[in-house]
Amino acid sequence: MCNCGEPHDNHEGCGGACQCGEECGGECHCGRGGNCDNRHFQRRFKTKAEQIADLESYLSELKKEVQAVEEMLADLRK
Repeated sequence: MCNCGEPHDNHEGCGGACQCGEECGGECHCGRGGNCDNRHFQRRFKTKAEQIADLESYLSELKKEVQAVEEMLADLRK
């Protein structure tokens, strides 16, 4: 069964992906004998450190964009 609960050959609703992360091709590739009923842990939320790193990267990109806009304004005001 796919993660959508349908047989492997019915890809509607699951996009053709099994719970094990493999593409459906008539059988599961997770080693459970054609049944993708394994429960792999998949983290859905970012850690605080990951959020900080993402925001710092975003802030850096925003600062570069602000600098570019300020330079364009300075050129236009000449």
